[in-house]
Amino acid sequence: MEGGTLTSSSRKFSASALREKLTSLSTSPLCPVVGLPASIEFVPTKIPRRRRLQTLAVAIWSTVIIICISLFLYLCSIPVLWPFTAVYLIWVSCIDESPVHGTRLSPWFRSLKAWQYFAEYYPASDRYFLCQECDLPPDRPYVFGYHPHDCINQKGAFLLKPISRGAIATFATEATGFSAAFPGIRPHLLTLTNNFDVPIYREILMALGISSVSKHSCSNILKRGPGEAITIVVGGAAESLSARPGTADLTLRRRLGFIKIAIQHGADLVPVFSFGENDIYHQMPNERGTTIYALQKRFQKLFGFTLPLFHGRGLMNYNLGLLPHRRRIVSVIGRPIHIGKCENPSLEEVTRVQMRYIEELTRIWNTYKDEFAKTRKRELSIID
Repeated sequence: MEGGTLTSSSRKFSASALREKLTSLSTSPLCPVVGLPASIEFVPTKIPRRRRLQTLAVAIWSTVIIICISLFLYLCSIPVLWPFTAVYLIWVSCIDESPVHGTRLSPWFRSLKAWQYFAEYYPASDRYFLCQECDLPPDRPYVFGYHPHDCINQKGAFLLKPISRGAIATFATEATGFSAAFPGIRPHLLTLTNNFDVPIYREILMALGISSVSKHSCSNILKRGPGEAITIVVGGAAESLSARPGTADLTLRRRLGFIKIAIQHGADLVPVFSFGENDIYHQMPNERGTTIYALQKRFQKLFGFTLPLFHGRGLMNYNLGLLPHRRRIVSVIGRPIHIGKCENPSLEEVTRVQMRYIEELTRIWNTYKDEFAKTRKRELSIID
């Protein structure tokens, strides 16, 4: 090296010395994050317009709470609208009881073209999205039990997706032809009461016929008489931790409340199994006994909901993001379980009806699993 310049020999020495130094380092191989794709698969530039509209419909619904909150805050920033927003908030918090009565269902809103695009995204919006096993006469009330609950629970994903996709398409819209399949039945999908605290969003829910899942709300709807129906996503937050593609692990044995309500109002119980509901998101490994599972369960006990670690797809790619994957969802509506009315059923009576309910749900799985769950990793299991 002369005059601050590197000779070829010095460059060779430096390169070889550096290579030896790096080789001598003892390092552990980096482990990739389990559950995340190794590379991003981007969306092609040429996509049919209808598919783009389907993705747009799902994306809007996935962020509808954020949109509604942003819109309301914008309206609140306009001084001339302050009297109206103040009256609206008072009306929502102190006066309006529609969420517990289910009285604001709008057939026009449920039939919008946008909901058809929403259902077509999970490509089974033909006659197979809603699989009807038998007719349901409108001369009695009904309680539909919906299974499974996907990996996003209603509070834990408050800003993403408050209600199961298959349940929305089947019971809260006419995209799958529910009213045509069951004429005279007025469906009310139920969700957590806190969803009705969000301005504007609450009006959308009620127009879809969605009501509060509180006991008071269930009774108000069912006691109106024949033709009234409620749909409850039974598994809840506990079941969401077990939701992953190819599985059907249900939390059901401790869920007796919806059965007791059905008995008290003399409503027929109708099991509904939605094939493909667990396939639209990938959840990070959290098997029982792991640290992640223990932390999620502790969080659930403290706050009443859990925070699953999941991923789906994005607007511009197919394998990383918070939108659901485009997978087929088929909701099989089973045969009704006729039960007698009893104001104060005993635990033995409730348990007996629950066993009949589980038998019917198991029959649905065994009948359709080879057609709608071909990629399953294991059989239906009731884990709790």
